[in-house]
Amino acid sequence: MRLYVDTADISEWDRLMPLGMFHGITTNPLLAHRAGLSYGDIVWAEMVGRAADHGAQEFHAQVAGPVEGYVAFAETLYAQGQRLGISTVVKVPMVDTALRQMSALQALGGPILMTAVYGSKQMVTAAAFKADFIAPYFGRMIENGIDAYQELEIMARIAKKDDVVTRVLVASLRSPDQVTVLAGQGHDHFTLSPAVIDALVADENSVAAFEQFEDAAKS
Repeated sequence: MRLYVDTADISEWDRLMPLGMFHGITTNPLLAHRAGLSYGDIVWAEMVGRAADHGAQEFHAQVAGPVEGYVAFAETLYAQGQRLGISTVVKVPMVDTALRQMSALQALGGPILMTAVYGSKQMVTAAAFKADFIAPYFGRMIENGIDAYQELEIMARIAKKDDVVTRVLVASLRSPDQVTVLAGQGHDHFTLSPAVIDALVADENSVAAFEQFEDAAKS
């Protein structure tokens, strides 16, 4: 099972990564905006370095802006990862203009994740590109009236084929219950917001039992 912290808020990295249960950190322009950051002004060497300092084995960041700048962005991100000993993954939106840059991006030799995914048909596209990851937006799929559980089940079956190297990294999750049901389907890569992480690791019954144990130990 591989879990990722899904935020650009470094204070949340500081709080959550020391738990030691996360394989990496993922972010994108929207998450940066929510964290009060201007995506174009981010110093990626500092972000990647902070992730590495926290023990992250992977750091995912998304291309943005004019497509002509995608390769330069990827070169920078990959170089920082190599320098700091962490796998840096370039996230590419599943849209035509971005897909047309895939050949140039893949020529750099680094890992790529296909993002902004809403259906199992896009798993076929990602597999054809031999992308390393695909990130279906599970919660948004449900909110758009899509049968997300069925679509994710199909994606899981495609991922098991011998000639498919693409791993499904489920994103946009809204609750621990969604995570556990999908894990039961066979999914084992999830990127989670701090709110979902907090709900995943906390249980009021466990807290109550712990307090009883402590009271008994003191008596």
